[in-house]
Amino acid sequence: MMCELLGMSANVPTDICFSFTGLMQRGGRTGPHRDGWGIAFYEGRGCRTFHDPNPSAESEIARLVQRYAIKSRIVVSHIRRANRGRVCLENTHPFHRELWGRHWVFAHNGQLRGVKRLPLDFYQPIGTTDSEYAFCWLLGRIREQFPHAPHRPQALWRHVHALTQELNPRGVCNFLLSDARYLYAHCSTQLSWLTRRAPFGKAQLMDADMTVDFEAETTPNDIVTVVATRPLTDNEPWTVMRPGTLAIFGAGVPIAVFGA
Repeated sequence: MMCELLGMSANVPTDICFSFTGLMQRGGRTGPHRDGWGIAFYEGRGCRTFHDPNPSAESEIARLVQRYAIKSRIVVSHIRRANRGRVCLENTHPFHRELWGRHWVFAHNGQLRGVKRLPLDFYQPIGTTDSEYAFCWLLGRIREQFPHAPHRPQALWRHVHALTQELNPRGVCNFLLSDARYLYAHCSTQLSWLTRRAPFGKAQLMDADMTVDFEAETTPNDIVTVVATRPLTDNEPWTVMRPGTLAIFGAGVPIAVFGA
């Protein structure tokens, strides 16, 4: 069992405390992902990140994030089970770099054979994981194709999908990527998503004894999509992504799917 991913796209600043509570249990309590965790919250042009090489189920930093309702339109989180690279802070996802004056964030689940033979130019890894190397390669290829941000985001989306086709043959390549405007979710083997919108109901976590009535916590105009490696609740209609697909989420809804 490899790492697990969690992402969120919302049309208004929203906290992810409920879903994160479920995910953190899998980091050493209900799952074996004991080798660190991290989370990134976009706030306007800024990006607030937390990383800890300790298990999320035992992490004081994770408990802080669970209690401190940081509101964001895009969130990317990851709990790690190490298979490439030692357990340390520099190998803890999500990784981040700058392009076009934006924070880009990347979290990956899987192993990519031979990825370190791909040439790098502008971006270089800090740690030793194949995940961070793949991110540096991916963002470098985007920078090469688009020295400046494209006027039509669809051109960027198609290019990202084309790059995933180069990574897929190397192994398992589930990932979440964001450029502060959109959330990209690529399914290589396993990824699911769920959109919550009015009329809201109650949700029950699989990994913790916790239920939330979203009707009491939201407004009728709120729309939130949660993306996870495996569904986090057992009473909601999750959509299982097909392997090889790339989904783009914006303002809480899926707006494009490639490879379907």
